[in-house]
Amino acid sequence: MNAQQTDRAKQIGARLMCICGCNQVLTQCNHVGCTYSHSMLKELDERVAQNQSDDLTVQSFVQEYGSTVLLVPPAKGFNRWMWIMPALLPLAGLLLVRQAIVRWRKRGAGSRAIEMPPELMARARRESHMDGDA
Repeated sequence: MNAQQTDRAKQIGARLMCICGCNQVLTQCNHVGCTYSHSMLKELDERVAQNQSDDLTVQSFVQEYGSTVLLVPPAKGFNRWMWIMPALLPLAGLLLVRQAIVRWRKRGAGSRAIEMPPELMARARRESHMDGDA
């Protein structure tokens, strides 16, 4: 029985991505002609057979292939910002919209109605009374 078929190997493989560019989990890569998944699964087999710890196995893959092999990047350094930003940016946007609305309301409350000269008001009244008589 291959180690990649054991539950432990499946759990470890589920934490890793195939590096062929298919963007699939290592144990589920079905990319036709993939030259990476076979060797990566073989390496996973060897490490599971050696009874290496899960974290050590994952770290050895990170050292060999880089952090792009991780399905979920660690939440530290710049990666932490990548986890926070999806929640932070919409909140910041809502605050900006709220601030803009408050400013527009203040401007609207401070504006005054246009004042007409008294002679134009008298003329408007006369003309509106004439229209009512007709």
